[in-house]
Amino acid sequence: MKNTDANRFGYYVSVFTAVLTVVTFGIAVCTPPLSGPFCRGDCFQYPYHDILSRFPRDYYWMYPAILLSFLYLVMMITVHRSMPAERNLFSAVASGFAIISSLVLSADYFIQVSFIQPSLLAGETDGVAMMSQFNPHGIFIILEELGFVTMGISFLFLVPAFAGPTRLEKSLRLTFIISFCLTVAAFIAISAVHGIMREYRFEVAVISITWLELIIVSVLMARYFRRRSN
Repeated sequence: MKNTDANRFGYYVSVFTAVLTVVTFGIAVCTPPLSGPFCRGDCFQYPYHDILSRFPRDYYWMYPAILLSFLYLVMMITVHRSMPAERNLFSAVASGFAIISSLVLSADYFIQVSFIQPSLLAGETDGVAMMSQFNPHGIFIILEELGFVTMGISFLFLVPAFAGPTRLEKSLRLTFIISFCLTVAAFIAISAVHGIMREYRFEVAVISITWLELIIVSVLMARYFRRRSN
């Protein structure tokens, strides 16, 4: 693929990533799970066998989230492809963490939409409480935390990759560093107050920080690729 074609491809991938992140974030905010520390009424309780009424409305956001995890990975690989030889080690490491993040998040969401509902309909309730998104300290929440933390790490490794003096690259570096620092600060603060019983408090914090970062980064990446294609 010619450099012009690769940059044009990167531009469109970045634009689609930004748009899909906004859509996914909006749907997720409108359908918070009715359980855990932020629930104030009509909350579902362990073992979460009475959540059939919330399907599929509470799971709509996971479908675009799966696609978003793939788009993010494609964008990161395209960034790596655009890097000069002296800086592509850092973008290669970033792509490696992006693969981990994309795999963890897409598998986590696909398990939710493919396992929970059929299991409850069939009366197969073993394991549902452990896997359900309604469990504020369940496997779903833990995997989301892992997925978004590794996404933040992937962006952090792009800091030395975008080492240029331009205003655009400075903005990217600043976004990567601030977002990672906010994630670390959120984890420390929440853990200091709640210990291991942080429930989904850190998950909400890290997903909000990282999706906002992804929106900003995708817009800046679109400008980056657009400039390179001219």
